[in-house]
Amino acid sequence: MKLTRLTALPEGFLDTPARDLHRLLDGPTLIHLPGRRTPELFVSVLLHGNEDVGLVAIQQVLKAHAGRELPRAMSVFIGNVSAARTGMRRLDTQPDYNRIWPGTVVHAGTPEAVLAQRVHDVMAQRGLFASIDIHNNTGLNPHYSVVSQLDAATLHLALLLTRTVVWFRGPQGSQTAAFAPLCPSVAVECGKPGHPANEAAAARFIEACLHLAAFPEHGVRESDIDLYHTVALVKVPADVDFGFDTPQRPLNLLPQLDHLNFVELEAGATFGHTRLAMPLDVRNEAGHDVGEAFFDTADGRLCLKRPAMPAMLTLDEHVVRQDCLCYLMERVPFDQVSQAAGRT
Repeated sequence: MKLTRLTALPEGFLDTPARDLHRLLDGPTLIHLPGRRTPELFVSVLLHGNEDVGLVAIQQVLKAHAGRELPRAMSVFIGNVSAARTGMRRLDTQPDYNRIWPGTVVHAGTPEAVLAQRVHDVMAQRGLFASIDIHNNTGLNPHYSVVSQLDAATLHLALLLTRTVVWFRGPQGSQTAAFAPLCPSVAVECGKPGHPANEAAAARFIEACLHLAAFPEHGVRESDIDLYHTVALVKVPADVDFGFDTPQRPLNLLPQLDHLNFVELEAGATFGHTRLAMPLDVRNEAGHDVGEAFFDTADGRLCLKRPAMPAMLTLDEHVVRQDCLCYLMERVPFDQVSQAAGRT
């Protein structure tokens, strides 16, 4: 699988939407752009072809700096160009481009994983100031940052977008986890695609990263952060027929389930109804089955068994099949941040 490397923007790049990038780029492309400061800021966009907020934000930032040197050198990786052409997260023949990075097990040895390793090696050799991976959601979610470790620099980077931060140490092969040993590394989730306010927020985040001379050495303050820890990944097994507001199906989820994102739910909160003993596959960060610990199906109601906060609930059945139904999180008390940091 070919990685294209460029040292200048292709003609027309700044005005080309994600669906048309295939007219300019043969596939995954790494673009190196000079700036006043080094080492470089690394930005990955379009790891999911239906999430164009990162591309639009990069275009806005580069237009704003047209004819001027960037405050910091920046390398931009443009990922799944072929999926972007069809407006899909990924093509059915492809692995998820945010599961192919160094550390992946499921996709190890695939052409996509070899390419991601190449990008990782190139950027490690060039030197890194920070790594940011920019995404959209398909459900109703606030803007939030995702980190895989809790050092001060990483948390300060995350807070450049929002005070809402999720500490997540899986799944294997994510871009954020792959770059975390090299530099402060975060993924940012910027709401649904197609909304100018989300694109503007992502552009402001990139600008802030480019203008930052150095990361503060002091820790973050309790008043500045809401930190959550991902405790479970919730999927619908391939053999379970499901839908939203579909009583005829064995798993009938609530039609407005995504309204529960980032709501601290109590035990007993309902996700839907089911005729199955356990219609979900629920795994903790170690990959252990924790379905019985988190969900109950008594009387045909699919309910939480313990308090938790969902994130990334979506009503898009295709995305549920390709990725997951949601993540479950718990708030991390601020006095535990230092203790948690020691375990990352």
